[in-house]
Amino acid sequence: MMGIGRRSGLLTAGLAGALAMVVGTATVASAADTYPVAPGLRLNVRSGPGTGYPVVKVLPYDARVTIYCQSPGTTVDGYYGTSNLWDNINPSQYVSDAYVKTGSDGYVAPRCA
Repeated sequence: MMGIGRRSGLLTAGLAGALAMVVGTATVASAADTYPVAPGLRLNVRSGPGTGYPVVKVLPYDARVTIYCQSPGTTVDGYYGTSNLWDNINPSQYVSDAYVKTGSDGYVAPRCA
């Protein structure tokens, strides 16, 4: 017969698993992945996916970024080629994917809503 401590442990494990399914593992996995910015550059961070948006900050040399979602925008010729993808690195903060080493010419994160 199973003791009360054993049952509560199983219940806790089950709730944690259910929470992981509701939250979604893709969000957790993408939040852990960081990508290097082109070496030797201080990269402008803009408020939207394009060069027409204001600069909100500048990333330091050798920065790494977490990409939460990606959006099409202004086409940019950068260190890693030409791209119209913009990486959302924080709320209302975007950098051109042409300056981020993702290992892909396409999407590596979900499209921004």
